[in-house]
Amino acid sequence: MSAYFVAQIDIHDPKEYEVYEEGFDQVFSNYDGQVVCVDDQPSVLEGAWSRTRIVIIRFRDEDEARRGYGSDEYTKLVHHHHRALKADIILTKGRD
Repeated sequence: MSAYFVAQIDIHDPKEYEVYEEGFDQVFSNYDGQVVCVDDQPSVLEGAWSRTRIVIIRFRDEDEARRGYGSDEYTKLVHHHHRALKADIILTKGRD
């Protein structure tokens, strides 16, 4: 069953985020992750939205998503992530 990494993000250091973003796609593509959405102005249809950007990545399955997120490659990038932004991140199952 597919899995989705969903992040709501506020970027407060764009230069540091650029460093993170440069390696991000390659790391997750190594784990069959495909970025399906990046939007800096999502339309709120109901309720409240707490961040300015959304990123959604689809993975083949939850195990592969967790392998990518816990990988050495991602660990090398994550300190840039922590310096550059505030985020709420979830992993959720897809409907195949």
